[in-house]
Amino acid sequence: MHKNTSRVFVLTISILILFILGASYLHITNGVFDMSVIDVVKTLLRIEPNPKFDLVIFEFRLPRIVIAALVGIGLGMAGVVLQGITRNGLADPGILGINAGAGAAVVIFMFFFQLNIVTADLNSWLSILMMPMFGFVGGAMAAALIFSFALKNGHLDMQRLILTGIAINSGFGALTLFLSLKMNAQDYESAAVWMAGSIYNANWIFVAAMLPWLIILGFYVYRKSYLLDYFQLEEDSITSLGIAVEKEKIKLLLASVGLVSACVSVSGSIGFIGLMAPHIAKQLVGIQHRYVMPASALIGACLLVIADFIGKTVFAPSELAVGIVVSIIGIPYFLYLLVKSKA
Repeated sequence: MHKNTSRVFVLTISILILFILGASYLHITNGVFDMSVIDVVKTLLRIEPNPKFDLVIFEFRLPRIVIAALVGIGLGMAGVVLQGITRNGLADPGILGINAGAGAAVVIFMFFFQLNIVTADLNSWLSILMMPMFGFVGGAMAAALIFSFALKNGHLDMQRLILTGIAINSGFGALTLFLSLKMNAQDYESAAVWMAGSIYNANWIFVAAMLPWLIILGFYVYRKSYLLDYFQLEEDSITSLGIAVEKEKIKLLLASVGLVSACVSVSGSIGFIGLMAPHIAKQLVGIQHRYVMPASALIGACLLVIADFIGKTVFAPSELAVGIVVSIIGIPYFLYLLVKSKA
């Protein structure tokens, strides 16, 4: 049984990687300026370098693909953690309001430091590197509020959790809108595009800003993923195994907030990836979280790269924010899960 699960896991991971590579190939070769595979290979391998191809690939398309993949990985892993901690299949960073809290903190940062994230360049690299820290503070504040209101007799009440998350989401969303309306016209346009969940302005500074968070926190939550299996048991049973339940939950929650904050700081609020990816992963590789976590991360990357490609090409030369594309897919899926959970 164990060997079969491992074989299915390896096969699933291999297929997902191929899907990501295929989506990246489509993304990098198609757009307003189409390129052939030979042109891309020559440019990447520095064979007969062409300044025009260099600009398109290294400045526009490649950073965008990398950011989409990294954000998908971060949100996919955070979704697994939140669903494991709460034992609620409907838990998602966006639905619970963590995205909104992190987003509000980043908009506050943009407002007071007058940072235009769309036109950000090397001169503002230090500000961009600081954005995930502000996002973490906002996300942690949202999570603290949600979980404090959702506690009932020392235990999480799932109905309260969802309702509180929706309320916190709305509250932070209103604060974000209020602050963005106080900005000048150019900064407001930048904030509005960012809040919709857009990565078309991705650059290598954004990659550098979120990569340390993703590597450190991603490694931590994967190393602790076995605890999520125990959290599905009754609390008395977990305590009898010598596990400090609340302490470990808080650590994992903070790590997932850090992942979400790093993602939100470079891509804005993109919902439903953290909801869909863990469910799809469990259908593919089973319920053991050491398998679910990496599968969910790659599914998140695959979904976001594909969604960004759709947003870039369907309405070309205009673009649709990737957050909107994901929501078009995610809302019906959320309703399906809601109906399924009541059945």
